[in-house]
Amino acid sequence: MFLNDWWYTTLMGTPLKIEPPLRGDVTTDVLIVGAGAAGLAAALQLMDKGLDVTVIDKNVCGGSSTGKSAGFLTPDSELELSQILRRYGRQGAKDLWECAQWGCDRIADVIRANGIDADLQKQDCLFLGEGRGGPKEVRDELAARRSMGYEVQGYTAGELPSVVGATGFTGAVRYKNTTGVNGLRYAQGVKKVLVDHGVHVYESTEAIGLKDHTVTTHLGRVTADNIIFTADKLKRDLTDYFWNYYYAQTFLSISEPLQPHEVQAMFPVEPFMCWDSHFIYAYWRLTGDNRILLGGGSLWTTYAKRDAWTDRIIERVLRRFRGHWPSVGHVHFRQFWMGRIDMTRDLMPTVLREPGKPWIHYVLGCVGLPWATFCGDFAARHVLSDETQDDHRFYRYFGIDRGFVIPLWAEKLMGKRISFVVNQAYAKYRQVDKNRPEAEKPREF
Repeated sequence: MFLNDWWYTTLMGTPLKIEPPLRGDVTTDVLIVGAGAAGLAAALQLMDKGLDVTVIDKNVCGGSSTGKSAGFLTPDSELELSQILRRYGRQGAKDLWECAQWGCDRIADVIRANGIDADLQKQDCLFLGEGRGGPKEVRDELAARRSMGYEVQGYTAGELPSVVGATGFTGAVRYKNTTGVNGLRYAQGVKKVLVDHGVHVYESTEAIGLKDHTVTTHLGRVTADNIIFTADKLKRDLTDYFWNYYYAQTFLSISEPLQPHEVQAMFPVEPFMCWDSHFIYAYWRLTGDNRILLGGGSLWTTYAKRDAWTDRIIERVLRRFRGHWPSVGHVHFRQFWMGRIDMTRDLMPTVLREPGKPWIHYVLGCVGLPWATFCGDFAARHVLSDETQDDHRFYRYFGIDRGFVIPLWAEKLMGKRISFVVNQAYAKYRQVDKNRPEAEKPREF
């Protein structure tokens, strides 16, 4: 395998063009810093609202986590519904699950409404139990979804061969209304929509300083009535919340195109988007041209401070994958790449207004395109008119000071890596919130 982001390859031959960097000083009503899924969702919400909107990104739109991701549009991210239900209770689980589902639907609707060529693939999800804890993970997830009234189907190990040509899994949970997408082509397609509607988009424009209402870039400055930071990996001179987010390193690889009989051997009935029940889980799906997109990592490299530029990690993921899918064990994987995903200590997003500076908004640590899309849209709606919104409780769900087993002061002594591993494991398998936000209104969106 050679090191190369496949999604960038798919931009070749398309009419999409790079927007020039910002030069000089400009003023605007709303500045959005970061043009991944969250920033683009915010810009789409503000578009055509009679405001002057400016978007800047240090790379290209979608050039960071959004354009390196596997493109799973599912409410699951790092947390299954059973884990969300245990932590937040029925109302909280309903709120959080359905806002993530809203993010899935929003991306798909934007693609369809604007004719964006983003390889949108309608595929059911299949959560696969593996190892000693696999049966319990599957049982818990089935029970949670059924108790919440969500459509779901379960498979025992003996029933799985009817839907997948895999071995070694202990059971599975299947659910619908999920899709896969090429995140980079989605972001670049949204960029064109925004530019066509009068939004100012500047690529290759990094925010390097913030003072009051003005963001400084390397070639100019932007002064705005409101500023929404949706960029990942913000530097310390742009936020006081450096200790509240960290990065998970993950690896992706993509295969040569499968022949029809190989697709049939993997998925006898229809393709699925799959992931397993490990803490550092593997995940895979088919692209529109029938390539296997496979991702995963290791406990050590996921939380490592430095990037690993070797294919050894993804090769380990591949060996495990081939052990489960012998019918495609011979298929060659051509490219691999890695990326760092922003995350919080409990794997839930953070959305906040800067205390004392209500014109500054932060969207931090969104793992997954649906979560980022909801949070970006949420921040933009509250910029438009905070008083008319009826979903303020999400400021509490996503608040900066929510409970963690290892508090911030201890994190500064222990270090981010250890603190984040422990906090995330606790949030995933043990945490129960004592002060759960109550519902405000029965319908929100």
